[in-house]
Amino acid sequence: MTLHLPTPDETFKIGTRGSPLALAQAHETRSRLTAAFDLPEDAFEICVIKVMGDAIQDRALREIGGKGLFTREIEEALLDGSIDIAVHSMKDMPVEQPKGLVLETYLPREDVRDAFISFDAKGLADLKEGATVGSSSLRRKAQLLARRPDLNVVEFRGNVQTRLKKLNDGVATATFLAMAGLNRLGMDEGPKTPIEPEDILPAVAQGAIGIERRSLDSRAAEMLDAIHDGPTGQRLASERAFLAALDGSCETPIAGLAEIQGSDLRLRGEILREDGSEVLSDEATAPIEDGAEMGREMAKRLLSRAGPGFFSHRD
Repeated sequence: MTLHLPTPDETFKIGTRGSPLALAQAHETRSRLTAAFDLPEDAFEICVIKVMGDAIQDRALREIGGKGLFTREIEEALLDGSIDIAVHSMKDMPVEQPKGLVLETYLPREDVRDAFISFDAKGLADLKEGATVGSSSLRRKAQLLARRPDLNVVEFRGNVQTRLKKLNDGVATATFLAMAGLNRLGMDEGPKTPIEPEDILPAVAQGAIGIERRSLDSRAAEMLDAIHDGPTGQRLASERAFLAALDGSCETPIAGLAEIQGSDLRLRGEILREDGSEVLSDEATAPIEDGAEMGREMAKRLLSRAGPGFFSHRD
């Protein structure tokens, strides 16, 4: 059956959050689709959908519902047919999708590293004792306190531009952002220092863009298949299996990164107490096709080592 391609009169609707970074990701998706099918840009419509996670900026995400706050309204629009696909930052995505939706398309992964951002220091070791660091990430907070328990880590919500303004206004001395976001926004200048994964392991799926569709929409499936990046999918299969096996058991800081080495995947995983007082890490290598099972097995090992009191601890 011939694929029914969109036209300027019958557009293919791409749903997204409205932040500059989310819009950059939606535009990248549109650009890849136009190139894959030799279509004009106006055959695709970018639809901005307001989500609760962007509307509420004065509280930590885990206090108001967690990761789903960045996806719920977009997924509702996808289910009711208001949009054809939804573009997401994969590190914001829950490990399970609502019934009727599927997430199996990924664009080529960007830089996975965190970036240290400060106008006063070049790196974590340069911060003065007791310095205030802003972060909305449970993972980053725990990783920071594990290395520098003297730091004062405060809640730091908002998009990239908002966080940089807070830093400039002196709300904190330093913060951390994903290099991928800075790169996608073209923010080449500025007070940033990339942090290697060997020093601070990134969030699961950091740097990856995922595209969600209705499970029965064969047209969207065929179009998205043309822009799917296989290696990114292989890496995320392992990382998200690791996360899924942990997420059902606890709310705890989690980091993970899978990297392709020839025909194998190398997976590094980490769980931490929220106050940084204990860090458990693991590493494994397996054939690429066994990546998901490797992720699940690593999670089991870390859960076994953690014991029953690990996840109930709060600072």
